[in-house]
Amino acid sequence: MRLLSFFVNRQERLGIEHSGRIIDANYACRVMLFKQGKSAPERLADALLPADAVDFLTAGERALNQAREVIKFVDEVSAAERAEYTYGYQDVRLLAPVPHPGKVICVGRNYHDHVSEMKREVPKIPVIFAKLANTVCACGDGVPFPKVSEQFDYEAELAVVIGKSGRYIPEENALDHVAGYTALNDITVRDWQHRTPQWLQGKSFDKTAPIGPIVVTKDEIPDPHKLDIKLWLNDELRQSDNTSQLIFSIPYLISFISQVMTLEPGDVIATGTPGGVGVAMNPQGFMKVGDTVKVEIQHIGVLQNHIVEG
Repeated sequence: MRLLSFFVNRQERLGIEHSGRIIDANYACRVMLFKQGKSAPERLADALLPADAVDFLTAGERALNQAREVIKFVDEVSAAERAEYTYGYQDVRLLAPVPHPGKVICVGRNYHDHVSEMKREVPKIPVIFAKLANTVCACGDGVPFPKVSEQFDYEAELAVVIGKSGRYIPEENALDHVAGYTALNDITVRDWQHRTPQWLQGKSFDKTAPIGPIVVTKDEIPDPHKLDIKLWLNDELRQSDNTSQLIFSIPYLISFISQVMTLEPGDVIATGTPGGVGVAMNPQGFMKVGDTVKVEIQHIGVLQNHIVEG
């Protein structure tokens, strides 16, 4: 299943991408239950497809099963009826698939070629840091170039979306806590990142964590360690690798991070970037105003943003 969030009619809504259209999951679910003859109280009790992504993920497998029923229902009705609760992409404004994640946890130095190009040693334990809520933005959003920097860099990353809370999660059970996968661009202000030993200031400028465009549920990606990951700056391919080259696997990362903090539905874990970042090029190749940056991950899709005046 391909889940997304969007803004329409002055509301944030949870959507399901299906047959090139966006289903308003909550609205379609209520129509379905009405047609099934459910009373208003029953519809309220049964409609476990909230308009909010975190609430949907928290509802777990029951909500996913209800969403599957909604897709089946939408396929069976007429095009005219379907138009009441489906949209084209041109009709809505995309949001990050989880617009308000509780936590965005990032992993540094997790591909061998990136460690090598940055002239670092392979880490013995994961290097983790956070991006703050102000960094989250959507596919298609403009990312403001900071007025205080000249080193605006990209980092294509596979991101894991948590669907089940847990603390001290055993590695062998870690994927049970995953809802799905998406793309994230860990945009970094390099000169600010390198000013101190702590990375937070260089990683937390506004809109420097584009996420999306959709979350693909884990049943459609049985092995997240076999995905091609690429990044283009304008028409130039800058990063190209495969998640099989991760130093620390996704189950290991989930288990490790859960030793530090409780993971909750809607939390996002960015798993690290491959080699090819702008700071490591000779000459260095940073983004500038007017550029388009595009992250593509196999089976997920394309996350595209443009750089605008800050």
